[in-house]
Amino acid sequence: MTAVDGTIFFLPGLGFGAAAAEPIADALGDRFRVVGIDLPGQGQAPDAPDATVGAMVDAALTRIETESDGGPWLLVAHSMGGKVGALLAARVLSGRANVSGLAGAVLLAPSPPTPEPMDDDKRSEMLGWAQHGSLSETDARTFLDQNVASPLGDTREQDALAQVQSTSPLSWRRWLETGSREDVSATVGVLDLPVVVLAGEDDADLGAAAQPQLLSAVYPRARFVPFPGTGHLLPYERPDEVAAEIVRLWNETVLVSPGLSPEWGRLIASDRTPVETRGLLAWRALADHPDYQSTALSLAQLEMLRALADLLVPQTDGRRIDLAARIDADLASGSGDGWRPAGLPDDVSAYRRGLDAIARAWPDSAADREHLIRRILEGEPIGGGGGADTGTGTGAGTDSDQMKRWFEDLRTDLARTWVAHPATMARLGFDGFATSGAVAEPGYVNLGAGVRDPWEPAGLGRLETEDAFAAEESVAADQAVAADRAVAAEESEESA
Repeated sequence: MTAVDGTIFFLPGLGFGAAAAEPIADALGDRFRVVGIDLPGQGQAPDAPDATVGAMVDAALTRIETESDGGPWLLVAHSMGGKVGALLAARVLSGRANVSGLAGAVLLAPSPPTPEPMDDDKRSEMLGWAQHGSLSETDARTFLDQNVASPLGDTREQDALAQVQSTSPLSWRRWLETGSREDVSATVGVLDLPVVVLAGEDDADLGAAAQPQLLSAVYPRARFVPFPGTGHLLPYERPDEVAAEIVRLWNETVLVSPGLSPEWGRLIASDRTPVETRGLLAWRALADHPDYQSTALSLAQLEMLRALADLLVPQTDGRRIDLAARIDADLASGSGDGWRPAGLPDDVSAYRRGLDAIARAWPDSAADREHLIRRILEGEPIGGGGGADTGTGTGAGTDSDQMKRWFEDLRTDLARTWVAHPATMARLGFDGFATSGAVAEPGYVNLGAGVRDPWEPAGLGRLETEDAFAAEESVAADQAVAADRAVAAEESEESA
């Protein structure tokens, strides 16, 4: 079986089931595992007893929790699935789901968390189609014609028609009468995760012109992509372009962020991890915004902080945490560690002044920069022009000791932010986050040196670099033994 990069979970729109993911899956090829989900009353799924959107979320999460392998995944949601997907993502990111690894979402003409904009006459017409049972072929064809900009082609049209006609009339009416009118925005809140919103320019209600106004406040990181000459049925009308955007989002998030092995992902998703902790780890694992805009610091100060982070916490594997951006966000929200060295101003002021002072003295060469850091650590003046050698004090800013103490605080913030990332925890072999969840035996049972509990990940606390070092040591030892034997053989021959 060919290994895949990750999983795509697909939530369909009204009238469609898991099979609507097939055109996108074909366009993606074998790089991803695509799991289409039948929402209640659609595809092969029975109707739900509850008519709310929350019942759809329950059904979708049950499938995702079953199918997830602990690795990274993207959510792809079309139309009605967009409202379901917003609630689903909110649950995952709050830790109220036994799943980890959500990296972002690709939304296709999504229904918003607020009541869906729909013309009253159109709603009445669609309700009439299911008044006496499943949609007829004529009504199903009318539905398709109203939602595409141009004919789909025989194969795709027949597939789409079959799905629409197989939809439960009860689920059809429930969505039009109740689900589409639900306002779940307060429950969803703000989802600051990587998102791409795709929509057709020929879509009357949920098209490219409407989506920014509907979703910008919900998804502040969303990138909106309009498709000319396209209606509402993007999975059938533009599967190749949808697949390309899925790949692009994957490359911009999963491939540039520190990753977790599926085993660690499953541990985070398990009941051993408390709900609140699972939610925090889900947020921390998200890729940093590539165009992050600083809020507490100026752009120049943010770049200076990034340069210091690169020097003090090297990340050389190509998958990076933007430590500076995360510290800036903490400074802006006041959610730091609550510690302030004596004699220093508030954290934001101290950071601004300290970074400005270092920037004025920042040399060009790597060796000189390391030398500058050593001088700060030893409490020596660093200069920087203007007669100030630190810029962090409450007075004229000439106290090198204040710079030293602020810099200790900075190093603590960098280390704390780096260690807080779940990938770093896995790298260091720390699984203490999974010791107080809702399980019969929380905590550790085996406390002996070198002894692990059965639930702990394999290779705990052993870095790949350690494996490589051990291999090198083994080769060196073999070479040494061979050399000793050769010398012994030569000495034996000489004696003879």
